Amino acid sequence: MTNILQSLSKTVHMSLGIAILLLIGLHFFGDGFVFDRYFFSWLFRYLHVLTGIMWIGLLWYFNFVQIPSMPNIPDEQKPAIGKVIAPKALFWFRWAALGTIVTGLIVSYLQGYVHQAMILGIGSEDPKSTAIGIGMWLGIIMAYNVWFVIWPNQKKALGIVECAPEEKAKSAKTAMLFSRANTLLSFPMLLSMVAAQNLY
Repeated sequence: MTNILQSLSKTVHMSLGIAILLLIGLHFFGDGFVFDRYFFSWLFRYLHVLTGIMWIGLLWYFNFVQIPSMPNIPDEQKPAIGKVIAPKALFWFRWAALGTIVTGLIVSYLQGYVHQAMILGIGSEDPKSTAIGIGMWLGIIMAYNVWFVIWPNQKKALGIVECAPEEKAKSAKTAMLFSRANTLLSFPMLLSMVAAQNLY
């Protein structure tokens, strides 16, 4: 077991294997299920939750851990964050954001509420569509910020893209402010998503 846990790849593959075995067990030892729209709706919701946890977890890591800790890190140690940790975290951060949006839209399509949610339930008198729609639009805004504001500015701030020192400092501040804006939106976004599933 130690051999598995010392390797992230082996750990993830083992976790995936256990999840698949659990799914098979639930299928054969329960009432079973068919591979229909409900199954694929469940599958994409599961992927939506997984990617969403990765995305928001990294968003909160940046805002609750990395950014507040940077002033306390000695200057000679900061390149380890900027050259090694941050680029890797940003890779998972931006692709998890995209994965969350894509899988969420697929779930809403499979469950038949994508249109009503995207128009915030206007005219339907369906508060569930309004709630999930608010959550979806907040998520889309946040993902837009990740791909089109935070990531381009982080590339300059981290030196992935060459720029003047003053532009580098300005880009770092812009990336931080939009990351903070996403943190501000994250609580209402999650509230809307959970409310739509549990209050209506």
